[in-house]
Amino acid sequence: MMGEEELIKLFPEFSDSIQPSGIDLALDEILIQKSEGSLIDNEKNIPKIQSLKGPIYTLKPHTAYLATIDKKIKIPKGYSMLYLPRSTLLRSFVSVQTAVGDPGFYGTLTFLIVNHGDFEYKLKKGDRIAQAVIFPVKGSGEYNGFYQEK
Repeated sequence: MMGEEELIKLFPEFSDSIQPSGIDLALDEILIQKSEGSLIDNEKNIPKIQSLKGPIYTLKPHTAYLATIDKKIKIPKGYSMLYLPRSTLLRSFVSVQTAVGDPGFYGTLTFLIVNHGDFEYKLKKGDRIAQAVIFPVKGSGEYNGFYQEK
């Protein structure tokens, strides 16, 4: 893992969100699924989604949503990211499920957020929901996949 000084150099646009061992990621919006999806023979059929009305979002019990982060991120070549949920969410029965951030990825981070509890849970736009932990990766290529924004 890298410390604050190195993180500020690599991610100056997140300088106000740097923590001792990662970058806090803040909620932009919550989205709900509006159609079915599939992944058959590696063909991606991503479900249609719809924004919920904010800036305060109410997560219903036992329901999954997508959550977008408020700033686009550019992961430099030679680095990879892992995303971890904030502990306050976990203590409230809300999980943030993520994937690996590959070297060279640029775009909007989108995570699955699930209220596993029996009660509603409220989040506000700008609340910190996850933390990115960055690792150097030797000999890495660059992401140029389906979710890359230009």
